[in-house]
Amino acid sequence: MTQLTNVNVARNEEELDLGAMLGTLVDNRWLIIAITGLFLACSLAYALLATPIYQADAMVQVEQKVPELPGISALSQTLGASNSQATTEIALITSRTVIGKAVDDLKLDISVAPSHFPMIGAGIARRYGLAHPGELASPVLGLDRYDWGGAKIDLKQIDVRDDLLGKTLTLIAGDNGDYTLQDNHGDLLLQGTVGQVATGHGVTLLVATLKANPGMRFDVRRERALTTINNLQQAIQATEKGKDSGIIALSYQNASPRMAAALLDRVSEWYVHQNVDWNAAEAANSLKFVQEQLPKVRVDLDKAQAALNAFQIQARSVDITMQTKALLDQSVAIEANIQQLRMQQADIERRFTPQHPAYKALMQQIGQLEGQKSKMDKQVDDLPDTQQELLKLTRDVEVSNQTYTGLLNQAQQLDIARAGKVGNVHVVDNAQVDVTSPVKPKKAMVVFGGTFLGAFLAFGIVFVRQMLNRGVEEPSVIEQLGLPVYASVPVSPTENQIALTERARGDGRHHLLAISAPADLATEAMRSLRTSLHFARMEAKNNMLMISGSSPEAGKTFVSANLAAVMAQAGQRVLLIDGDMRKGSLHKVMGGKPTDGLSELISGQIELSKAIRPLPALENLHYIARGKVPPNPSELLMNPRFNEVIQQLLPLYDLVLVDTPPILAVTDASIIGHMAGTSLLVIRFGLNQAREIALARQRFAQNGVEIKGAIFNAVERRSSGYYSYGYYEYKTAH
Repeated sequence: MTQLTNVNVARNEEELDLGAMLGTLVDNRWLIIAITGLFLACSLAYALLATPIYQADAMVQVEQKVPELPGISALSQTLGASNSQATTEIALITSRTVIGKAVDDLKLDISVAPSHFPMIGAGIARRYGLAHPGELASPVLGLDRYDWGGAKIDLKQIDVRDDLLGKTLTLIAGDNGDYTLQDNHGDLLLQGTVGQVATGHGVTLLVATLKANPGMRFDVRRERALTTINNLQQAIQATEKGKDSGIIALSYQNASPRMAAALLDRVSEWYVHQNVDWNAAEAANSLKFVQEQLPKVRVDLDKAQAALNAFQIQARSVDITMQTKALLDQSVAIEANIQQLRMQQADIERRFTPQHPAYKALMQQIGQLEGQKSKMDKQVDDLPDTQQELLKLTRDVEVSNQTYTGLLNQAQQLDIARAGKVGNVHVVDNAQVDVTSPVKPKKAMVVFGGTFLGAFLAFGIVFVRQMLNRGVEEPSVIEQLGLPVYASVPVSPTENQIALTERARGDGRHHLLAISAPADLATEAMRSLRTSLHFARMEAKNNMLMISGSSPEAGKTFVSANLAAVMAQAGQRVLLIDGDMRKGSLHKVMGGKPTDGLSELISGQIELSKAIRPLPALENLHYIARGKVPPNPSELLMNPRFNEVIQQLLPLYDLVLVDTPPILAVTDASIIGHMAGTSLLVIRFGLNQAREIALARQRFAQNGVEIKGAIFNAVERRSSGYYSYGYYEYKTAH
């Protein structure tokens, strides 16, 4: 049974926690809606006004290269090389050489952009240009320095000195095609006219066309070529479509679809042109090497043929047996491969060091073939002497003949490759841009993401604020500290309106909620507090009630004044004293001046009859203001004169209520508390923390003052919590 109870309690606590979280969101719904709405509006504005970014796409194909020398394919397989050259070609496409030539062709190191009004100007100008093509918008609100749509400029040339490279210069349009150019500090560099070359301060400028309102500004920038190339290398994306496919997809994003397509076309063209040149140069070098080897191989072939003929004449036309023929074929194949690899070795030695993997792989393959040749020689040694000699001479002739024939064929292929200007890469698709579908911004995603981010941020703010705000929000927390809660006073919108007119206080009129709004929930709570105090004061030593707080802004003056009012409305004679001689504001609530109050009364400057003031609106309510701020309030309260004044007042009233300063700020409340028969502590909803309340109670206890209970003030309505069921509005029917 106990286990079941514990489970139910734990389950109820979880439900309460979930309900509290949901209640917190409901209570802060307007804050959440406001933040989410703000992010939604910003997202919509960005989606509508942001400059669209377009993507150009192109495609090139990389074909397998024709082997330069006989046997090169076998070497590639030995090295584990892929049939696709795409990996290497991707690096070549985005090389500085290729992109640099495209930059020179398109003058991409020169950027000119009209100045737009911050945040929204670019979107307004773009929309005007779409709606009124070819027209120039008039300045909005006289802001002629900005482009509002239709402005154009064609900058054919700009040369600047080194210290101005990468700096933003300002071109200001004038009348009749005139313009001025300023540096980044606003100093004049030159003045010019459209269509004419202008020079000044190390800057040369040629503006071909200029369409702008007088006074409009353009941002002109000449970048360093290397900086522009590096930026484009990062911006151009080159990827292989499928493994070892040899198909490379190129993409580039830019606000201008025309520029995006033009750049990819230039890059593709220069890449193909460079590939042709490289292949032609490589073929020429290989052809030269092959042509150098042909005479040597021809000499070797002639010598081998002559030696074979001489032996056959000497041996009188000896024929090769079937066994020798089989060995001959194997030996020729091995020797031919060795000869081909030796020629490759001579070519590779010109390009690589002996430590290069290609060179090592080649030597490893030659070593394997040499081993096979040694085994074959052992088999040849078992043949008769005549057959051995005939086999060796025949083998030399056939190997030399195959090598010579292969070199002749390769020379023809290389000569064709050199003269044909044909590379192994081709443009499959020229650059194209879908102008109807910009890649950025993704409007739906921007709006959805911005709204979601706003809602997430709003939830985070609400929960973080709730976590950081450790103020008491439940009467049960106060009661756990050992203080009974005599009343919970709901927050009053009417009182908030009165507080907003605080500057009007002191106008001679009272500002009491209990009189101005007798049906207000806070006033009803004061009546409930009056009932609770009736029983709490039965055993008190006198009819003096002290109301204090742990910290400022708890609302003790509000509670004191309105409690005194409802007491007086019940027929009791009540005297309200402002015991806060430092910052007391009771005179503002009651409608009067702070002078001629408690400080003057204790110091003997005025008589008791002059200090006590009536409240015309309530016959049974009188009050004493704080008086002039004394230099030593605590010492003044410890003066015997204060005790004498209190003793004179107690018999004259049914209740003497003293509003005191917060106990954690000064010690005045503990001095007054010694004289009071009943002492209460005002705790403000969401402001005073549990540790603060415990410390205030401890401070009173250390000074011998017993706090009878607490008044929970300014309780706010919550979707879940005490106020959600603690008070209901119950108005009189009309």
